[in-house]
Amino acid sequence: MRDAVTDLLLGGRCVGCGRPGRLLCPACAEGLPLRAVPAWPSPPPAGLVPPWAAAPYDGVVRAMVLGLKEQRLLALARPLTGLLATAVAAAVPAGPVVLVPVPSRPSSVRARGHDPTYALAVGAAARLRREGYDVRATRLLRTRPGLLDQAGLDAAARARNLAGSMTCPSRGLRRLAALAPRARVVVCDDVLTTGATAREAQRALEAVGLHVAAVAVVAATRRRHGVSRRSQEIPREPGASVPFEVGDK
Repeated sequence: MRDAVTDLLLGGRCVGCGRPGRLLCPACAEGLPLRAVPAWPSPPPAGLVPPWAAAPYDGVVRAMVLGLKEQRLLALARPLTGLLATAVAAAVPAGPVVLVPVPSRPSSVRARGHDPTYALAVGAAARLRREGYDVRATRLLRTRPGLLDQAGLDAAARARNLAGSMTCPSRGLRRLAALAPRARVVVCDDVLTTGATAREAQRALEAVGLHVAAVAVVAATRRRHGVSRRSQEIPREPGASVPFEVGDK
């Protein structure tokens, strides 16, 4: 009844299955992953710290990410925040942690009217604090002028576009030193594709002396052809999920 009333008043439909009512119906919500797994790109950028993802970037999760980012369906932030929090908890299970969102281009933020990556990082930090984690989110990175939209670029073009594109201003460093001097840093993003964006964020943070422990994302694109040797070498507990890997998209 509640979903029927919502659809009547607002015309809403589930982004996953199209059912009238909430943007994410109970059935699709129950089908979301409950644990994160390693999500290495293939091939991985040299020196990339371990990346963790809560879901493959397809189906319902892909529709949720696009709905929040491109259609400003803000109600989807809550379940996406939960997925990012799951990835963070898997990446760094304990200790003080600082979540650093990958910066969006200012033009993209203006066009969308919001900054979804930052909002998800803040929401994930708040959710994890409620669960007893010592975690906070802060903006430390900025993009340099001239950064192009990544859509449609292959792995090599993404790497060229992103090389040297991020900086870490001193003001953010002073704030971090005051609030969490011994915290481990986790780079956060919504989707991991080739790993070029995460690696550039890692480079910019390490260039000012910060230690980046891991990358955590909501979702990662799947490989197109099997599982690489590198994923087979990742230690796993018996019965753990096999890591999915990022395709060269």
